[in-house]
Amino acid sequence: MTKWRVAGINFDHMHMGDLLRMVDQHPDAEIVGLYDRSRDRMAQAIADFALPDSAVFTDLDTCVRTAKPDLAIVCAATAEHADHVEALARHNIHVLVEKPFAASVSDARRMIDAMAATGRQMAINWPLAWYRSHNTCKRLIDEGAIGDLIEVHFYDGNRGPLFHLADKVEVTPEEVERQKPDSWWYKKSAGGGSLLDYLGYGATLGTWYMNGEAPLEVTCVVDETPGIEVDQHSITICRYKTGLSKLETRWGTLTDPWTIQPQPKCGFVVVGSDGSISSYDYDDFVTLQTRDRPEPVAVPADELAAGRTNPVEYVLGCIERNEEVSGPLSPALCLTGQRIVDTAYLSARQKRTLELIP
Repeated sequence: MTKWRVAGINFDHMHMGDLLRMVDQHPDAEIVGLYDRSRDRMAQAIADFALPDSAVFTDLDTCVRTAKPDLAIVCAATAEHADHVEALARHNIHVLVEKPFAASVSDARRMIDAMAATGRQMAINWPLAWYRSHNTCKRLIDEGAIGDLIEVHFYDGNRGPLFHLADKVEVTPEEVERQKPDSWWYKKSAGGGSLLDYLGYGATLGTWYMNGEAPLEVTCVVDETPGIEVDQHSITICRYKTGLSKLETRWGTLTDPWTIQPQPKCGFVVVGSDGSISSYDYDDFVTLQTRDRPEPVAVPADELAAGRTNPVEYVLGCIERNEEVSGPLSPALCLTGQRIVDTAYLSARQKRTLELIP
């Protein structure tokens, strides 16, 4: 069987290493090219996957023309997502964009329009979408276990974006401080800050839980740390027809949730007309409480379905079946999430409640 040809495009985001490993482990896929402006930033991936020099590029168009990938994985800085997708669309290939979706709604629409003209797939990967607990939460909501969904509460973050590399390899605090002045994560112009890093998770998966419903109004406040131009803490209130939801992002937790869950715990609590569910990152269960059974019950998390265990496997399966990407990876659903993010960003700047932007 012919293998799917996959290229890794831009190493700004540390998740590139994780995504390339998924390609490497897929029985019907192979890494055929890497691109970044800096060869040094690709060095670890070159070594990890034993890639020849002929598969390594510092020019994007040359990479795509030479490697001829079926799918490009984009891990650029958020502010560069639209430019990268438009460039890749000209080569008529499928694209998987690592979160967040875009720097703005206008950029998101540019990406959607560019890919629509090709007839190829675009998917946006949110790592939380692959947690068994959050998928089980969605199943229980859809089954009516808590009645009509009224509220989504989200809290998530980590110690900071520079404390880990691919595969969650630790970075020392001294190295973090050394990197901060030059890191795109700490530059407004590049799309840095905890709000743009994490709010898309809550807004997108929250919209998924809400079956696509969008809020009417958004109110957001962010911290203002002297000497740092981006936020490290944001709280967003979304007013829906049914009630209020709260989405909170944080850089600066005491621990990272993949090692020890901080307090508050990272994840979701959803409230319905007849009950509630708590679904935390990395847990192998969710906790269900209902009017009929007020004593909270631990529900084991479902196993992820075959073909839907990670973003690479899922997107390649959709391409093979000529099936549109759905759920939280869908550009249409992610666009609603991006509208929430943009409105929250403007609300924080203007220090007032705003109607959801179109």
